Amino acid sequence: MNTIIRVLVLAISLVVSSGNAQDFQGVATYKSKRKVDIKLDSTQVNSEMHQRMMEMMKKQFEKTYNLSFNKEASIYKEEESLAPPQPAGVQVVMFTSGGADILFKNFKEQRYVNQNDVFGKIFLVKDKLKQLEWKLESETKNIGDYTCFKATTTREQAKLVGGISINRDKDLDADADKAPEMETITITAWYTPQIPVTTGPGNYHGLPGLILEVNDGTETVICSKIVLNPQDAIVISEPKKGKIVSQAEFDDIVEKKMKEMREQRNSDRKDGHQVEIRIGG
Repeated sequence: MNTIIRVLVLAISLVVSSGNAQDFQGVATYKSKRKVDIKLDSTQVNSEMHQRMMEMMKKQFEKTYNLSFNKEASIYKEEESLAPPQPAGVQVVMFTSGGADILFKNFKEQRYVNQNDVFGKIFLVKDKLKQLEWKLESETKNIGDYTCFKATTTREQAKLVGGISINRDKDLDADADKAPEMETITITAWYTPQIPVTTGPGNYHGLPGLILEVNDGTETVICSKIVLNPQDAIVISEPKKGKIVSQAEFDDIVEKKMKEMREQRNSDRKDGHQVEIRIGG
């Protein structure tokens, strides 16, 4: 009889947990910052211009994102903001590898949809979620009201200079076809089991709790606000607009377009300085 009662209690608990899993949802707000420390040729860029460029680039990387989530899926969007003014006499062209206008992740089906507007054309990158090999640590710290645990993983990427990779004027064509020098970086994440979802900012996921902070050595993304189970229901729907491509196809399209733009800028360039910045390898 006791056995039957215990089984019934367990069954009821599972039903309640299943209902909560469907209803549990929230919105987390993240702020990003990136270290920028680039040395340019002093004969081409004076110290005042160099300082203005560094300040402009730091502001360019200070962004705000919103992550809407439940236990099965999440959607990550950047808040719209005005781009900082560029220093007079300098044209800075920004490219971000792995970025997203809208990033939808479905953990139940282990897939993602990344909607990107690239040079005026919208793409829908559809592919399988990459399984990150996290090492769970015992170290903890508090972020806001939440106790967070440390986790680390590694990633291979093109070697960065001062937090970003950079090409300038005359070097663009010479560097375009070179194989980039690679390096292994350590990524540190802080997640909280108090919010039992497996998502996080950007492409980070796969931990037993919401990721509230990520640092890859040059960029830090940290949660500044969390609203759980808001009164108005959150709609998490995957983006539908754009040309459907795989991640490999999208990467190839971006590389070819960047090469075309280099060639066009070099043929049209007259006066002033042009700097090409690429983020994420």
